[in-house]
Amino acid sequence: MPARICHARAIALVLGCASLALAVSVPAQATGRGHGHHPGIDRAVLAQGDGWAAADGSTTGGAAATPDHVYTVSNRAELIAAFEEAGDAPKIIKIDGTVHGNSDAAGTPIDCAAYQTDGYTLDRYLAAYDPATWGRDEVPSGPLEDARLASAELQKAAVNVYVPSNTTLVGVGKDATVIGASLQIRNVSNVIVRNISFEDTYDCFPQWDPTDGVTGHWNSEYDNLVVYGSDHVWVDHNTFSDGDRPDAGQPRYFDELYQQHDGLFDIVKGADLVTVSWNVLKNHDKTMLIGNSDGAGATDSGKLRVTLHHNLFKDVNERAPRVRFGQVDSYNNHFVATTGSVYGYTYGIGSKSQLVAEHNAFSLGAGFDQAKILKKWSESSLTAADNYVNGRRTDLIAVHNAGVPAEQLTAGAGWTPVLRTRIDHPRAVPGLVDRGAGAGRLR
Repeated sequence: MPARICHARAIALVLGCASLALAVSVPAQATGRGHGHHPGIDRAVLAQGDGWAAADGSTTGGAAATPDHVYTVSNRAELIAAFEEAGDAPKIIKIDGTVHGNSDAAGTPIDCAAYQTDGYTLDRYLAAYDPATWGRDEVPSGPLEDARLASAELQKAAVNVYVPSNTTLVGVGKDATVIGASLQIRNVSNVIVRNISFEDTYDCFPQWDPTDGVTGHWNSEYDNLVVYGSDHVWVDHNTFSDGDRPDAGQPRYFDELYQQHDGLFDIVKGADLVTVSWNVLKNHDKTMLIGNSDGAGATDSGKLRVTLHHNLFKDVNERAPRVRFGQVDSYNNHFVATTGSVYGYTYGIGSKSQLVAEHNAFSLGAGFDQAKILKKWSESSLTAADNYVNGRRTDLIAVHNAGVPAEQLTAGAGWTPVLRTRIDHPRAVPGLVDRGAGAGRLR
């Protein structure tokens, strides 16, 4: 392997090239940084029958990796170099410590100013597109918008990290973290992601759109994890959040929240055969899309088959998930909305969706309306049986239809899930999931 490799030519002036010394490890403890990490976790494969990712074959990731394709990495440059060296061969990439997406060649975090180009600053952008002078009828255009776009492209080259086929990406111990990077599982197959905390994939350059809604909105890019056009993906025992930069703590410009985050974890563009198990998704607004457009039938029809089980969704506003097209099986998840948090809805019923939501538990704080657990976006039916809200068995469809009479939902998703290895009673789900879900809790 060359001693020096440039991984992001679009930002070479900012990040430069990295001198890499990849640690090839056999087994994990040989690196001297195992932190009690059990070697068996590295080569784990998805159990037979465990959700949609177990259909049409199985999901094995890099379990068959040879010793020279087992890597321990601790920064972005090492992570990308390991992906590039192994290519599509089976590989195990172990993240030890914290990987920063927004970082220089040495792995040191950098701030948004490092990407600013062509005269962009936020102050100048705000002055140029203040509705008092720019108006509210047209999206921004001209030199400052061009400068924002150019700056955003520099950040994009640092933030997006592309995962090849036949990969197991696994955190070492209890504190493996990826901050400010968007892992892109794009048009590949057979990927496993486990035991990692994904935090704060933030956009330095949100766009102001005065035409978005009645008052305009700030729109941002990047999700912590994206499964795009890929199949056989297992995402297990991870934690997704905005970390130390929650949107609620951001300033307001033009009387709108300067929102720097998009989704936490999206599954889109014909992705298929995905199992999402024992993860924590917390403290976020737009949480998870399964299918991102009503007009994507050409790529999404017959795809987007996803299983969600034993996940904790805590204090998320919406999209947990919002579903289009796919046969989505969501069971034994725990949805928590604590008093004082912002809560819009849990399940979004979208175009041609076939959602089965069963055996889930909902813990809603005082004042939250159970009728809003479901949100109708399009005319699609769903199955919603044996769900418990605050300890009581609740017919989610009936409660929704009574509380939101203008948006009637009908029962019957039209299919019956069979790829389930265990079904826990919904009353047991809060205790099981809250104790067992998330990064650092693999056994």
